[in-house]
Amino acid sequence: MSRTIPASTQQQKLFSDTLARIATKVAQDEKAIGVDFPQLTAPDGSWVTLPASLSAGYSGKAWSHGNWFCGFWVGLLCASYLRTEDKRYLGWMRERMRLVAQRASDTNTHDIGFIFDSSAIPAYHVTGDSWYADIALQAADKLRARIVNTRSGSYLASWGPLSDDRARCSSAIDTMANLPLLYWASRYSGDASYQLAAEAHAQMTAKGFIRADKSTYHAVEYDTVTGERVRGYTFQGFADESAWSRGQGWAIYGYVISARETGKAEYLRLAEQLADYYLMRLGNRQIPPYDFDATGEDAKILDTAAAAVVASALIEMGRIHPDAAAGERWGLRGCEMLEGLCREAFASEDAHRGALKHSCYSRPHNEGVDSATMFGDFFFVEALSRVALPGGLRPEHCEEIA
Repeated sequence: MSRTIPASTQQQKLFSDTLARIATKVAQDEKAIGVDFPQLTAPDGSWVTLPASLSAGYSGKAWSHGNWFCGFWVGLLCASYLRTEDKRYLGWMRERMRLVAQRASDTNTHDIGFIFDSSAIPAYHVTGDSWYADIALQAADKLRARIVNTRSGSYLASWGPLSDDRARCSSAIDTMANLPLLYWASRYSGDASYQLAAEAHAQMTAKGFIRADKSTYHAVEYDTVTGERVRGYTFQGFADESAWSRGQGWAIYGYVISARETGKAEYLRLAEQLADYYLMRLGNRQIPPYDFDATGEDAKILDTAAAAVVASALIEMGRIHPDAAAGERWGLRGCEMLEGLCREAFASEDAHRGALKHSCYSRPHNEGVDSATMFGDFFFVEALSRVALPGGLRPEHCEEIA
């Protein structure tokens, strides 16, 4: 079951106009950034860029995530084509995909899901060109191979080669939002093992990451034999036991997609519980702090990327919910969040090259603390497209939820 998103006529116009403004920015930036890809904005509003080839890996004890942003730019080009019907975006999209495609063989990171679910899969959906689908399926093979089996369940290791003990035991809440690549691969190929891996991870995450109050850890270290959680901790939140807002968003998003792809009501209930916690902490705001438990000056740091992820998830939850009243309620809340982002955080000034101001990449690392981030811009555009271009960027399917 799916239903029309309950956006007002005024919201529909606002979302469509915002997509058009983003398309203009994207075209301008595509001509200026060379062969690298935007990551986040510098204090002056210009893009900081990285090559697509920059992979994740360990440098001594330190872990570098590499360029996990590159696919999002392809997704923006795809959405810009849909909004404008300007075929220049299709040409740029294909050339950019040639640069990103090399990452489909990257065995070091779960972020391969982010990279290709945001690029190759929308490109295939829009163009029907199997070249994009072949790349996405190659990437899905690498993500599926990150499964670690224990006595109490299986999970996808998030970082590093599985030959490294540090990598085998580590998982992150972000992985829930990487699962759509596996669900797509299962549907596209007919091979159920992709979905089995995704569901195994979703089940393990529900046990290992979600606290009693329905807040979430950013990262978990598992005992690789028993599957018991050894510790929960954070890399980008305020503290190990705090509620990092973007992490909560990744969890909501991942369980909404899991419900859509499997038809299992348990995932939808969990998504609602996680969303209820987020909304309880959010109060009457539209944009959360980067961490709901941050104190002092840090409590003033916002994260529009978290808001974009949650808005997209709630709009999709409203579309697929089997209960009409609940679906309308979730859809309306998602549209309210999205409207707030358009009115309060859109970067209308030419000097600021991102779409959404006030995203926070990582406060603990003092990186992109008040900037646009490429993932924030993508999930903002995805949410806008769910309403203004239904079925355009993503297929509108849903397993019957029971």
